Formats: sequence, C-alpha cells, structure tokens
Amino acid sequence: MNKPVTDIRAVDRIDTGPRFTEHDAVRLNNLFRGASTEEMLEAVIMDGLAGDVATVSSFGAESAVLLHLIGSIDPSVPVLFLETGKHFAETLAYRDDLAERLGLTNLINLYPEVEELQTKDETGLRWSYDPDGCCEIRKVKPLAKALAGYDASFTGRKSFQSATRANLPRFEIDTSDAQGRLKINPLIDWDASQIAAYFVMHDLPQHPLVAQGYPSIGCSPCTNKVAPGEDPRSGRWKGWDKTECGIHTPLTEDGELPPGYEPFL
Repeated sequence: MNKPVTDIRAVDRIDTGPRFTEHDAVRLNNLFRGASTEEMLEAVIMDGLAGDVATVSSFGAESAVLLHLIGSIDPSVPVLFLETGKHFAETLAYRDDLAERLGLTNLINLYPEVEELQTKDETGLRWSYDPDGCCEIRKVKPLAKALAGYDASFTGRKSFQSATRANLPRFEIDTSDAQGRLKINPLIDWDASQIAAYFVMHDLPQHPLVAQGYPSIGCSPCTNKVAPGEDPRSGRWKGWDKTECGIHTPLTEDGELPPGYEPFL
C-alpha cells in the first residue's frame, strides 16, 4: 500500500534570508525606548532576543564599562578581541588583567591570516602608507569571519565619541554582509560623565594610557595623544582622512567599502 502523501517528510530547506531586518531593529528600538541599559542587556542576553550574541571589545579607554555590565549578567558571553599584532603592550596587559578581574570566561583572540600578512604586509609597515588596507587585513576580515557564527554583536560605541557616531541607534543592522546580524550599541546614549561615574562606582581600573593623554586607544602606530578639548578620536590615524577602522563601516550597494575606507589590495 502506498504511503499517504501527508506522511512524507518535507524536504529540509536552508533559510538563506537575513537573520534580522531593518523592521526588527526598529521594533527593538521601540521596545526598549526608555529602558535602562541594564534592563536592555538582561533581556537580550538572558531572554535570547537577539539569538547568539558576542561582544566586540578593543579593551580600550572605556571598554571596562560595557564588559562589566555584560559580565555582571553572564560572564560567559563571548568577548572578541582583535589581536592585530600592533597593539600597545599596555593594552594586552590591560586585556588580561580586566578579563581576570571581571571573571570573563570566554575571551576569544582573533588573529589575521598568516598567509595574507605574508603576501600583503610582509614588512609589517602597511599602516604607514595604507592604513585602510592594514585595518582590512588585521581587523575587518578576522572579525567578519568570527561574526559569521553569531546572530548579533555588542559594541562599545557612544554618540559623543565622534560625528560619525552621533546619531546611531541602540539596535541596527550590521551591513558588513548580507547575513542580517544585529549590531547593538548599549552605551550609545551615555555621555563622558556617565562613563567616568561608572568607573568610580564599580572601582574599575583605567587603561594605563588614559592618564598619558590617550582618550581613544587603538593600534600603537596609528594612535596619538589628544590635546584637551579635541575630539576624543582625533588621535586615531592622525593626518589621514580616516575616522573608523572599517569594522563599523557600512558597505555600498555593490558590496564595497566607501571612499576613504577602500583598501589597496
């Protein structure tokens, strides 16, 4: 006797659509309008509103605040650190100390591909003549590869840091590819005084370079001291028409980085 058609197992299909859409981002922004940062983080992490989520941290001048907030809820949330090979020694020591102090149990160091370094930055000096290309090799590509396994990521961006971050929402779509990951900016509406107060309230250690005049800290060759009153990120890539490393840069419609970010390959 032939088996009824209704009993035949449906063919599995791979869902190739985006994980989240702009509509989802708008909905989440509306849902958490007026909610505290702590309330929003707890809902996202504990209730799984954004699926599998990781935080991307530079372990820079203000990173301890977001890491403490997340670690207080779930210290096992993956923390992705881009080990570019160009960091200040102070940053690497601060990373290890802070991770231990906060009890972070899932620190993941991301490295550039050895083959790509050998073919495109053999001397290690690409930063000096093509900082976009250097960031592409050492930051953008390693992070893109790692984030492919997550549905969303937390960033430490804040609106007061630069003009390019002034109007960012809490929830947005990561446009670095077509996967539709959420990019979540928990501290986007915090100002400098709130950050400073949180450090004091929770007795968090400062990055050792902050006291030396570095309010924004990236790779050592491309980070300079900032004069009082200057944009906190003005010490990054000084002398270049560049304000972001590329990991937060939206792609154009043809999938390329916009002018000012496009690397010379």
